[in-house]
Amino acid sequence: MDALKTIACLLYPDVMSLDLTGPLQVFASANVERQRQGLPACYRLVVLGQQPGAIATSAGFQLVAEQAWSAIDLAQIDTLLIPGGRGEQAQCQNSQLLAWLRDAAPQVRRLGSVCSGALILAAAGLLDGRRATTHWADMDCLRTRHPQVEIAGDCLHTYDPQDPQGNGHIFTSAGVTAGIDLALALVEADLGRPIALAVARRLVMFLRRPGGQAQFSALLTPEPSRVPRLAALLEWIPLHLSDDLSLAALAAQANMTPRTLSRVFVQELGMGPGRYVENVRLETARSLLQSAQASIGTVARLSGFVHPENLRRTFHKHLGISPQEYSERFA
Repeated sequence: MDALKTIACLLYPDVMSLDLTGPLQVFASANVERQRQGLPACYRLVVLGQQPGAIATSAGFQLVAEQAWSAIDLAQIDTLLIPGGRGEQAQCQNSQLLAWLRDAAPQVRRLGSVCSGALILAAAGLLDGRRATTHWADMDCLRTRHPQVEIAGDCLHTYDPQDPQGNGHIFTSAGVTAGIDLALALVEADLGRPIALAVARRLVMFLRRPGGQAQFSALLTPEPSRVPRLAALLEWIPLHLSDDLSLAALAAQANMTPRTLSRVFVQELGMGPGRYVENVRLETARSLLQSAQASIGTVARLSGFVHPENLRRTFHKHLGISPQEYSERFA
């Protein structure tokens, strides 16, 4: 085994504590699992701040930065993680930090974010032209502030060690606990599936939640004030999932031409009407399966997929698993 891989995580005022401690615990648990097998530890964990010392998190308690990020030798860092939290906005204006991140990017093997930490990476210009995700509540902010970033709103993280486009080097993860999913993926890439599975079991987690799993249904129900031209239609759609929801039918309901409706959907929601309807139907099916109150055939009918095979194809397309597997995991 090579020398210990240094996993460094940024700490700043009002950081979301779980964004930092969740992923670090995964790496710490990987060390424990290896030691249980008579193997040496693999990871060294370090917390970096603007300066060493205690820093208050958004939860009110303090965590300790062991070292100033400006003082560490970047060549020593294997993986650098940038968490999110209420203090993210101040860090997006921290020119010294942003310059340091730009210096760090080519020198560390992996650079990733957790939750709204993606906004810090974007502010440093490191996500330009890249596929990226973040917490669902910050998705619009990332899209508006950084239009050059390719938004991936329907995934838990963008890490892919086999991706030739660089998503094994710079990557992002979605809201809060998705940072744990990301860390498990990093451990799996480093140490193999058996160790990652052992860590997941120890933490009472799935090794891999469905990669395309949407973060939260609020992605599908924006505030009416944010989508004034579509508000009435978006309220109407979930009540008529078994009806004809073709573009022509939706346009007639909204009193728009199909072309105008498509343009308004893209402008206000970042997707076309067809994709939006599919997402609402999928979210409804997920909710019904989680409640375990209906058969898969009934779920397909109630959510507008009509036939179980249509439901199965959509689940595999977006979540990578079947409706039956989803029900077994989350019901």
